[in-house]
Amino acid sequence: MIIFMAVMITDILLLDFFNTLGMPTSTTVSIVFELLGAAVAMALIKIGADNGSISELGNYINTKKATEIIMGILLSVVVAFSVGAFVQYISRLLLSFNFEKKAKWVGAIFGGVALAAITYFIFIKGLKGTDYYAEIKPFIEGKTALIVIISFIFWSLLSYLFIKIFNGNIYKLIIIVGTFALALAFAGNDLVNFIGVPIAAWQSYEAWVGSGVPATEFAMDALGKKVPTPTLLLLIAGLVMVITLWFSSKAKNVVKTSLDLSSQENTKERFNPNYLSRNLVRFSMMVSKYHDTVLPTSIKEKMEKQFEKPVIPLLKGKTHELPAFDMVRAAVNLMVASVLISIATSMKLPLSTTYVTFMVAMGSSLADRAWGSESAVYRVAGVLNVIGGWFFTALSAFIAAGTVAYLIHLGGATVIAVLLLLVVLILMRSYIKNSKKNKEIVTEDSLNKAESNSIHGVIEESADNISKSLKRVGKINETTVNGLINSDLNSLKKAKSTVVKLESEIEDLQNDIFYFIKDLDDSYLGASKFYIDVIGSLQDMAQSSSFIAKVSHKHINNNHKPLKKKQIEELVDINMKLTHLFRKIRDVFDSRSFDQIIPSLMEEKLSLLKDVENSIQKQVERTREKETTSPKNTTLYFSILLETKDLIKACMNILELYYMEHDRTKTLLDS
Repeated sequence: MIIFMAVMITDILLLDFFNTLGMPTSTTVSIVFELLGAAVAMALIKIGADNGSISELGNYINTKKATEIIMGILLSVVVAFSVGAFVQYISRLLLSFNFEKKAKWVGAIFGGVALAAITYFIFIKGLKGTDYYAEIKPFIEGKTALIVIISFIFWSLLSYLFIKIFNGNIYKLIIIVGTFALALAFAGNDLVNFIGVPIAAWQSYEAWVGSGVPATEFAMDALGKKVPTPTLLLLIAGLVMVITLWFSSKAKNVVKTSLDLSSQENTKERFNPNYLSRNLVRFSMMVSKYHDTVLPTSIKEKMEKQFEKPVIPLLKGKTHELPAFDMVRAAVNLMVASVLISIATSMKLPLSTTYVTFMVAMGSSLADRAWGSESAVYRVAGVLNVIGGWFFTALSAFIAAGTVAYLIHLGGATVIAVLLLLVVLILMRSYIKNSKKNKEIVTEDSLNKAESNSIHGVIEESADNISKSLKRVGKINETTVNGLINSDLNSLKKAKSTVVKLESEIEDLQNDIFYFIKDLDDSYLGASKFYIDVIGSLQDMAQSSSFIAKVSHKHINNNHKPLKKKQIEELVDINMKLTHLFRKIRDVFDSRSFDQIIPSLMEEKLSLLKDVENSIQKQVERTREKETTSPKNTTLYFSILLETKDLIKACMNILELYYMEHDRTKTLLDS
């Protein structure tokens, strides 16, 4: 009972942690290593109570089975990746990216192979574990080859009729059947992980109550054999899983991670490249070059044609709304994953459904050349991060479950109550934090990519981005200055994280420049230079604001001397004037009154720059007069003032840019 309770508490927290990060992890691995960790802890407690030796641990733990499970899981990762890559490579060579233009019989044969494989391994092999297998065993046993051949012919003919008569898309049919097949394969594995431990705990309690023996003398022979699970509990658990998958934003984040890593299109890369990912990519490129020298040119050219992607004309802004991959890869992913899981389940081999599905998707991505030179180091780093997370899952599950089991042993029901309360509080905190994060993503001040293909449209759209940026930079500066004056580390942390988000959004705009220029009409190519200059100035503003926030945070975090009274007064005065300038510029952009910019704001800009210069000069004099004795303080103050100058100049550059472009556009329209 202690082992089961420790596993449940640990599993809830561990899986929620990974879901919050949006990282795919394995319920199988977490359950196995939690059971192992809690069992080892309880065995050590018993050995200690009996004054035994640690060498007796093998008498309590089924080390053979544990090793078999661990090796099976590790092997499944390699097998899934290799098989996924191989099947996808062959499929693409045969079908190419223009698979819809292929002859009907090609699609029919592909459908026959895919559907025959799915039906055999899901329905035939899957029936072995059911109560109905005894009745159909005489018709199936020893007739594998015949069943496969008949199934292939049947599905191929049906696929051809489906394409020919109903003009149907066989790949969609494979995806639908494959989705149900994979769901069925998952259900036999993940549902057990979901309710196996709680039901085992409940049934062990029932076995003890029915025995009438004291708990200290009761042996758990009841769990040494197969115990049937009530159908009602399976149904309820299945409904809970379906509802959670449907409504959970965390589940969607996990799916997004897998889709982004396997996407055929350019996406915002979540993971940073590392030493291992860079070297793996370099090694792969070397192997590819060697491969090119071995194959004859004619064969290489034919193969390359099969991997040529068709150009799909899209409306501006729709580029990134393409599916992560096409229907051929979707069909391969579903078919291979479901078949591998079904094979392992029918052979009673331990494996992780999560690892198999994820690695099949990654293998098919590699074979499909989704990881190009632009994205390979990021995608490989992402896969390595996910795999590293799996090892972390195993280690943390083992240690955490063992620790919780030991605490329950010491404190009994009191500790269980405290731990359950802690679980509820952590889950509530995680839910609230995740909700806030989702709201921040759709904040009203988020920057938007340019959708227009005319100079006038770009001016209008960029004006909104600049107004939002000025509002956010103003808030960041205000938070930074207040945090610095009050030595408030939390405020400075908030300023740092906020400016990082702004920089990230501006970087997204930069990454979209390629698509923006590509989709411009020939008559409006002048808009590209204007748009690039605007984004460059926005980046300068964000970098200046970021630098001020970072040096201020570093100064307070390192417990250096705070600013002097005169420095604070000067800084507050400059920041007030800067905030006022930002507000006036925002009004100009919101009202689009660009023809009134230069006369009204240039004087204010020059006055503010003069104030900053005066503050720099005063600080030089104070340093010469040895009024301040802190080199760190002086360095910080100079850094803030110099970056403030750059911030003002970047802001005014945008104003002048808009004034000139707006005036030029107006002249052209008038003429």
